[in-house]
Amino acid sequence: MNEAATEGLRLGDPTSTVSRNASSTHERTRLALCAVVFVLLACAVLTACGGSTSSPDPTTTTPQTAPVPTVTSFTASPASINSGSSSTLSWVTTGAMSTAITPGTLTSTSATGSTRVSPTSTTTYTLAATNASGTTKSTAIITVTAAVAGGPLTIATTSCPGGTQGAAYAGCTISASGGAAPYAFSVSTNSNYPPLPEGLALNTTTGQISSARIGGQGTYSPLLSVTDSTHAQATQQITFAINGDNVFLESIFPSTSIFHHRVDAASTSLPVDTSPAAPIYSGYLSATIKPFFGNTDGAFPNGIPAIDIPYNQPYVSVTTTVYQSYFSAAPIPANAPVEGTSNSTGDRHVLVYLEAGGGMNPALYEMWQGIYEGGPWTDSSNALWPNVSSNALTPQGMGTSDAAGLPVAPLLVDADEVIGTGTATSPNGTIRHPIRFTLNHMLNYWVWPATETAGVGSCTTAGGSSIPTESEISQSSPPSSCTMTGAAGEIYRLKAATASPACASISPQAAIIITALRDYGIILADNGASGGLIGTPDARWNDEDLSCLKSLTLADFEPVNVASLMVSNDSGATSH
Repeated sequence: MNEAATEGLRLGDPTSTVSRNASSTHERTRLALCAVVFVLLACAVLTACGGSTSSPDPTTTTPQTAPVPTVTSFTASPASINSGSSSTLSWVTTGAMSTAITPGTLTSTSATGSTRVSPTSTTTYTLAATNASGTTKSTAIITVTAAVAGGPLTIATTSCPGGTQGAAYAGCTISASGGAAPYAFSVSTNSNYPPLPEGLALNTTTGQISSARIGGQGTYSPLLSVTDSTHAQATQQITFAINGDNVFLESIFPSTSIFHHRVDAASTSLPVDTSPAAPIYSGYLSATIKPFFGNTDGAFPNGIPAIDIPYNQPYVSVTTTVYQSYFSAAPIPANAPVEGTSNSTGDRHVLVYLEAGGGMNPALYEMWQGIYEGGPWTDSSNALWPNVSSNALTPQGMGTSDAAGLPVAPLLVDADEVIGTGTATSPNGTIRHPIRFTLNHMLNYWVWPATETAGVGSCTTAGGSSIPTESEISQSSPPSSCTMTGAAGEIYRLKAATASPACASISPQAAIIITALRDYGIILADNGASGGLIGTPDARWNDEDLSCLKSLTLADFEPVNVASLMVSNDSGATSH
């Protein structure tokens, strides 16, 4: 038997205990040595590669996975369009590496942006914002209205009837065509256009314009608008020519009032006022007469309007915000016309004459910067003459709605008194009062019949003493010298030697006014453009005719001494 076979028999023999144990011990020793060698080799390799058997470095950061993008907003503007129009899709995202919008082919690497789209039908757009961690989506809907077979939206009405102040309006209906019904009508509030004449109202559903009593006067050209069910809009400027009804102005104050007294030298022998305070300042003499009244001033009525109301007109609250106040409640109607209309930022005079009746006297209410507040009114100052059948003036120094402390209404030139019983083209009327006018600056004193001033300059007495400014000075005992001229309340007449301009022969309205400038003169009432002549707005005025007044300059006028007529500085009554 060979060696191998013998060994096999020996290992398999259960009776050979010593030999088997020796062999097992030898095998375990050999395996342990192998394990030690393996560990030493592994350590050597790790050391050579920069490895370490120490704990991990605590400053080492383990990479983190980025969050999915967020969509802050995804919008369409406008969200509703007519077929053929376009809209803008805008998006704002955070964390997106790319964005895409479908339907369509737009892709972008911008986190924010916009794109123009023109869908032909109602479309839902989807924005997908993507990065390595995933995709976030958001949607926006654009509603598309099909084109209307009726064609583009337009206002078919191009004109409306005129009217007369104080009367009911004949009515006018604004009609629209095209677009998509139903329609909504409105009047533009753009300050470049006036509202409807005071008292007129627009039915926003039917387009009908009506009024039980017109309050405004003059020519208004508001911008009317119609909007259809798709939000399309069309506009049309339409003119409303309103005749004034101002005959009542002639009855304010008795015929014995200075406000109705002639001042021409031929019939009154009233002398020129030689006071150093009296002349119009030399720097203003070249200024022309400017009619600050007429038919229209662009789209707006031109002048200061006035309205008369019945004795039983309800009183409303009036809040005064700046200067003096004579009343906190007054019979001011909602349709009271405002100078320049409610869209004006100027003087906005509101003049209301209360008729006598029911045991009440006729009265004059005047506001400066009046604003209708949907029932009550506010103003910056106001004045009241509680009984204009008397000659009582307002208290000295208290002020009114103009700088000279004078009433405004009875000193306005109006179309009714010029036209008389004639027509606008063939007037035959007569003006029987001085007409209020303005200078760039008045003297800082007043003379009767004024009761206040707001001017510049000062005067001294013959003894050299200063006269307190903003006080009354006398034409019969005038100051010795003044640093400015043109006292508030001074009346000036057209000089007898001044010939009427040639244009008066073909300007019948201006010719009647020029006659009044000779007989009743002009009265300095306020600061403003030098030579500004003030009247009421009226659709019957012929603006080209009135332009003849510009042929006159302030150098054609002379101050009148009316001291001999004064009974009392608190009364407008004249002695003869």
